[in-house]
Amino acid sequence: CDIASGTDSQPIKLNNGLHEQTAEALVSAFEKKNGITVNIRSDDEDTLADQIVTEGSHSPADVLYTENSPPLESLQAKGLLARVDSSTLSHTTAKYSSPDGDWVGVSARVSVLIYNPSLISVSQLPTHVSQLAEAKYKGKLALAPQETDFQPIVTAYDRAYGKSATLSWLKAINANASGHVYPDNETIADEVNRGAVAFGIVNQYYWYRMRAEVGASNVHSDITHFAARDPGYVVDVSGAAVLKSSTHQAAARKFLAFLVSKQGQSIIADPSKSISFEYPLASGVTTQAPETPLRQLQPYPMTIADLGTGATAIALMREAGLL
Repeated sequence: CDIASGTDSQPIKLNNGLHEQTAEALVSAFEKKNGITVNIRSDDEDTLADQIVTEGSHSPADVLYTENSPPLESLQAKGLLARVDSSTLSHTTAKYSSPDGDWVGVSARVSVLIYNPSLISVSQLPTHVSQLAEAKYKGKLALAPQETDFQPIVTAYDRAYGKSATLSWLKAINANASGHVYPDNETIADEVNRGAVAFGIVNQYYWYRMRAEVGASNVHSDITHFAARDPGYVVDVSGAAVLKSSTHQAAARKFLAFLVSKQGQSIIADPSKSISFEYPLASGVTTQAPETPLRQLQPYPMTIADLGTGATAIALMREAGLL
């Protein structure tokens, strides 16, 4: 059954690697508009991508929505994604979508330093990601290497300085973060905010989400960017794809089109609707949050193709003992 409209159509299955509130807000609006039910399965994007690889052409999922581009590029390289409609791709600036047209960029985040001013002043913070390896930051640095958000920074470092320098740097920051290596960015934000550790690297939206959840008066931390075009200053792209194996192609393609439509992008841009605090990438919609606008950011110059599948970054982190 591949009826793309009408409430009697079979539900489509969404494998969701984003924050659940954001996905639920988008799905709810899509269901209301199109009469197509979407069943959400949320998990870490790497877990979802690995499962799709294992299931291959028998995957029950129809759509994959990830926080970062490498899992999508990895599935694309394995021939598991369907081509995105050109009308859908046209809503997003080409540099933020699949170079091969097999997934579409939906939103973006940027890496920042979150710090507690009572433990470290802004002038004492590193301005370059390479400085995280300096001995003076031992015991002061928090990391979440298992977060897929950290991989693009390692990829950027490798591009800038080469493999052996990256490996040395990873070993040094692993030592500096000893006792403050956390499972995820939420934990870094929470630990820095409550004064358990001086600073860490997260994507900007974790700080804004935390502030929305705990209230401005309970925020004892702040965020700042690395120096312009430093390899630690990276824009990550969240994207979505239809699986080649989907038995509901028309409905799944409608969902992708909705994500990059003005309505979908406006949900991402409005924190009161989605608690997202991500940068919308499509349909000319800009963020409503009090963030540095996307066009004013000065990240390390790196393309989606440069970010690749993340395999090199993962291998280097494993060798350095971070994974």
